[in-house]
Amino acid sequence: MLTLPDFPWDSLAAVKERASAFADPDLPGAAGHGLVDLSVGTPVDPTPDVVRAALAAAADAPGYPQTHGTADLREAVAVWFAARRGVPDLDPAGVLPTIGSKELVAWLPTLMGLGPGDVVAFPRVAYPTYDVGARLARAEPMAVDSLTALGPLTRATTPKLLWLNTPGNPTGKVLGVEHLAKVVGWAREHGVVVASDECYAELDWRPRRDGSTEPPSTPSILDPRVCGGSHDGLLAVYSLSKQSNLAGYRAAFVAGDAALVGRLLEVRKHAGMIVPWPVQRAMLAALGDAAHVEQQKGRYAARRAVLRPAVEAFGLRVDDSEAGLYLWASADEPGRVTADRLAGRGILVAPGDFYGAAGRNHVRIALTATDERVEAAAARLV
Repeated sequence: MLTLPDFPWDSLAAVKERASAFADPDLPGAAGHGLVDLSVGTPVDPTPDVVRAALAAAADAPGYPQTHGTADLREAVAVWFAARRGVPDLDPAGVLPTIGSKELVAWLPTLMGLGPGDVVAFPRVAYPTYDVGARLARAEPMAVDSLTALGPLTRATTPKLLWLNTPGNPTGKVLGVEHLAKVVGWAREHGVVVASDECYAELDWRPRRDGSTEPPSTPSILDPRVCGGSHDGLLAVYSLSKQSNLAGYRAAFVAGDAALVGRLLEVRKHAGMIVPWPVQRAMLAALGDAAHVEQQKGRYAARRAVLRPAVEAFGLRVDDSEAGLYLWASADEPGRVTADRLAGRGILVAPGDFYGAAGRNHVRIALTATDERVEAAAARLV
C-alpha cells in the first residue's frame, strides 16, 4: 500500500474552530466577529464574463475532446508566452492542456516513467505536491535549496527531474534570469529534466524595469535569456486559476520541449487525462483577454496594500513575498504558535511547516479573501 503524508490542512481543524468563535464588541460591524480564512489560496472573485460566455457557448459537447488540445488553443498558449512571458519561439506542438496544474505536478514523475531508484528534487520550502508526486511514482523525493546541496553526484543520486517554483509558493520568491540560466546549464550537463511551476507569474509585485509593462518581470524557464533559445529538457507549468479565477474549471497547461511533451501526451491518451472541450474553449478565451488579468491583479494589489502593513503592525516580518498571492511572514517563533495567536484574532493562516521543515518558523497568509474580509483582518491586527 502506498504511504503518503497526512493532508496538512486536516491538522487545522481545532485552530479553525477557535478562529471561527472570534467576537470583539469593540470592533465595528462584521469586523468584530466571525472567521477570516486566509489559509488557502482559492480565488473568491467572479470568473470573467468573457470566459463564462465561451464555456456556455461550448456546452453542447457530445464528442470526446482532443487530449492534445485543439490547434487554436495550443497556438493561443504560444502567443500568450510571446506576449506575456517574453518567450517568442514556443512550438505549439510543445503545449499540452492539463486538468489543473496540481494534477500535472502530482503525476509528472509517473508520466515520465520514473520509479524506484530515481530521484525527484524540489525546493526545501515548497508546495507539498512535488513531494507527493515523487512518492506516487515510488521515486525518491529530495528537498534541496541549491544545486550544491545535492552534493557529489553519482548515477544513483543525480535527479531525473528537478522542480523549480517561481514565483514560489509559499515564499513569493522570484528566481532571476541568471539563476535560472545556471540551473538550466547544470541540468543539461547532467541530463536532468527541469520542470518550472510558474503559476503566479502574472502576479509579480516588483517594480517593472524602466516603467515598462510588457512582458511581466517574472522570467520563465523558456525565456531565451535563460535557455539560449532551446527548450530541450525544459517544461513550464502554468495555471489559469490565479490570473483568471478559474480554479473551479481546472484549466492549466504544460509547455516546452516538444519531444518530451509528446511522450507525456502518449501516456495521457491511454490514461484518459483529457481537459473537457468546454474548458478548452474557456481557456482560449481567457488567454486572449489581458484586460481581466490586469483587473484581477489590481484587486489583489489593493488587498495586499491593506493586509501587509497590518501584518507588520501585529509584529510579523514579511520575507520575500515579491510575487504571488501570499505574505510569507515570521515572528521568529514556531509558525504553529503564530497561527494560534492569529486564530485568537479570528484569522486562520497556514503554518509554514506545511511546506517543509525549513518553513517551520513562518506562516503563509493568503490575499484570497473578499475586500470586506481583508479589511476585517486588518482591523483586528492593528
